[in-house]
Parts: sequence; structure tokens; C-alpha cells
Amino acid sequence: MGTLERDIEEQGFEVRQTHISLVFLGPDRVYKVKKKVDLGFLDYSTLEKRQHFCELEVELNRRLAPDVYFGVVPITRDGFGRHSLGGTDEEVEYAVEMKRLDDGDSAEQRLNAGQLTYADIDRIAQRLVEFHAAARCDAETAKYGTTVVIEGNVRENFEQTRDSAPNVLDVRELDAIERWQLGFIAERQALFARRIERGCVRDGHGDLRLEHCYLTERGVEIIDCIEFNERFRYGDVCADLAFLAMDLNWHERRDLSEALLAYYARASGDYELYSVVDFYQSYRAYVRGKVSSILERQARTEEERTRAAALARQYYLLAEAYMREPLDRPQLIAVGGMIASGKTTVAERIGELTHAPVIQTDRVRKSRAGVQPLTALKDAAFDGNYTPAQTEWVYAELLRCADLVLASGRSVVLDASFRARAQRRAARELAAKHGVQFTFVETHAPDDVLRSRLAERAKSPSLSDGRIEVFDAFRARYEPVEEMPAFEHVRIDTSRPLRADHARLARLVKEPTES
Repeated sequence: MGTLERDIEEQGFEVRQTHISLVFLGPDRVYKVKKKVDLGFLDYSTLEKRQHFCELEVELNRRLAPDVYFGVVPITRDGFGRHSLGGTDEEVEYAVEMKRLDDGDSAEQRLNAGQLTYADIDRIAQRLVEFHAAARCDAETAKYGTTVVIEGNVRENFEQTRDSAPNVLDVRELDAIERWQLGFIAERQALFARRIERGCVRDGHGDLRLEHCYLTERGVEIIDCIEFNERFRYGDVCADLAFLAMDLNWHERRDLSEALLAYYARASGDYELYSVVDFYQSYRAYVRGKVSSILERQARTEEERTRAAALARQYYLLAEAYMREPLDRPQLIAVGGMIASGKTTVAERIGELTHAPVIQTDRVRKSRAGVQPLTALKDAAFDGNYTPAQTEWVYAELLRCADLVLASGRSVVLDASFRARAQRRAARELAAKHGVQFTFVETHAPDDVLRSRLAERAKSPSLSDGRIEVFDAFRARYEPVEEMPAFEHVRIDTSRPLRADHARLARLVKEPTES
């Protein structure tokens, strides 16, 4: 152990290390020191650079964890060669000073304990949407979303592992991953350009993993963003999201991974992320494999070396897995019915069962109107934001977003009234285009129950604009479902508890074939 490590450890700190940092853990403080390394993509080779990057780490991480990062403190050495945190002697290193967070609040710890819930994942997704919306987005960040830069990042990964990766995975498999990632970029240049135009390339986190996410009473706090290389931090918001989704997959929780994507897409309205997320997950998995390869080279014991090699292999195999078609058979499930008939409740339950995104006309319409989801649009029936022309646009956008999801090989759930046969027919045709099973789930309840729900809904903000004043007009224009085969049409009576239909819904999503 080096002198610095020994001296700080003797002052009551636990010592841990990563491939680029020494971390000293105290009872309520953490001090992180940057190693004197130059890895090409990262340069901490001089004291001045290490001080600069410590200061930058504090500044950047306060965006997602403002109460965690206190500042930068010097590490000094006295005349006897002893190191101390702070002091007035010779400054020989610098450390980022942080609050020590409760390990039990870590998303990784919660997951390992079987305590990470869908609600937790939703909280994280909401926090990321807010963070990305406020993040820097300009001509400088946009450069990092170009295919030239992305391709450079991919090629660098493979060049830097050309010697080490074959120690843990067959060269043919590694070549296949490289060809697929580079081929994806080459074939979708217009897609990457469109992501830039839509403002999706921003100053993000860059290293978004479960161990960096904490679910506290104060809210979601996310630490340890990348400060050492703008090229790894600037990028598509989906590249950030994909890192965390990949980490959940690595922990064998595909359900939570897909839920994260679904919650983020719903809150942000960015369903196009499904067009690039598998590429970015493969890229992120390979990055983690590269990091494990570095740790293998830095290992001081055979046990550490063996563990790092095993991790590298697992990550490389995960990078390869995103190239393959999904094992689950995708579906398009449209949930419709009268206003206040419980469509959203049923749609969200189906979304949980299928781990699929739920796309809602209510959110699409309010986004088009430029208002928040819970802001009421009090137009008269079929007027204002609800004219036939507006509704036609909303349904077209609903199906455009669903098309993106289905093209990624995933299921999708649509939440809309689908009061008109033409609307239902369009959804069915989209399913046929992708060769997937279509099911229309119609929610219903007696009119007196629906009126009672509308009266209750009026007492508080709601995503839905359905209200008692438009009920009769809507009822008059609701076209009965008579145009599709019986096996595609499922009716759910929502006047009884949803749990009564739980088994039926579970069979619906697990056995989506004609019976």
C-alpha cells in the first residue's frame, strides 16, 4: 500500500479504489483522490490537472446532488512525510469532499436486497427527465451527437481493448460486436442527425449506473458524473439513459430496465429513443467491459485479476446480446372505452405486465397544446383542442410513437378512447405492418358509475379532460366495437375491482394468440 493510502487509512478511513480513483470513507464524509494516470481518454498525469478535475467534478455533480458535494480540500505532507486531509503543509494532492450517503439508499443495494421497486424506477426516470431538460444544449454539445464523434468513440473502445478483450471472449464474437455497432451508425445517419435537431444531445451524466443513484428522503440524488472528458459526458440523452438500463439488464432485471425506458419516454415524450437505445446499451456494456479490462491489468492479486476478467467477459457478452432479436413476442394492445371507464388504470396495469411503454392521447394532446399533463383543457365537446382535425393529429402522433416502439422489437400499449372504428382500424393496421398480435381491450361500466367518477375527478387535477359536461355528447358519438374478430376484442368491467381481472390480463399478455 502506498504511503498516502496508509497515512489516510490510519486516520480512521476505509480505503477503496477504482481504476482512476482512491476513495477514503469516513463516518460521515468521503474523500476522493484522483490517481496519477494517463489512459488516453483520461489524463490525471499532473497535480495541476488533478486539482482542476476535482474542482470540475464538484461543479458538475452539484447539478444532480447539490447537497452531497462540499468542495475540494488539499492533502498535505508534513516534514516527516506524513499525509493529512487539509492542513497548512505542502499540498501534494487534492480530494473531492462529499457527504457519505447511506449505502442502504443506493439503488444497487436496494436491488440486491430485492427492494428496488417500479415506483423507485419511476422516481429515477422523472429525475433524469428534469435533469436532461435543464442540461446544456447548444452548438458545442451538438457536435458530440454527430456520427463522426460517435463512430470515433466506438472505434476507440475496440482499439483500446484489441489486446485484452481476446483474453476473455472469442475474437469472432468481438468482431461481430464491432461490425454491428459501426454498421448501426453507418445505416442510420439521418436518425442521429434528427436527434441533434430535436435537441436530444446535451451535457449529461456520462456514467449513469445503479451504484451512483440514491433514493433518499430528500429525493433522488445521483453522483459521480464524468468530469474528465466532455466527449463522454456530452451526448444523446438516450446514451445516459441506456447506461442505467444496461446496468439493470446486467443485474438480470430486464423488467426494471424496460420500465425505466417506458417511464422516461412517457415523461419526456421521447419515444424515438427506442430507435437508438439498443445501440447505446451495447455501446455502454462494451465500455464497462473495457473498464473491467483496465482493472484486470491494474490488479495486484490473482483473485482481483480473475474477478475483473470475469466481469469483462460478462459485459462483452451483454454488448453482444443487444444485437439479437428479442425472445418475447411483441404485441400492440390498445385500451379504449368511454370516458371515466378506467382506461388508464387498465392500460398501466397491462404496461406493468408487459414491461411495455404506455402511450396516452391525453399526454400527446397536452404536449401539443403546450401545457403540463395535469393542466385541464376545458374545451367544449369536439371543439378547441378536441376538434376532429386536432384529434386526427393526436391519433396520428400516437401511432407514430407506437411505430417506433414496435420497430425496436418491443410491445406497446396505447391508452385512448378509440371511440371511432377508423381509429381502432388504424391501430390494427399498424400491428399488421409489424406482424405482431393486436388486441383491443375495451373498458366499460354502467353510466351511473361513469358519471360518479367524473364528479369525483372534477375535485382535483387530472390527466384526463373527460368531464360530466361532455359525457352525453361523447356517448352519442361512441361507435360500438363490431368490426374485429372476437379473439381480438376483450371487454373489462371496471365497476368491479381490477384484481378480479388480474389473471385474465396476465393470460392476455402471456398468451397473445388466437384461442
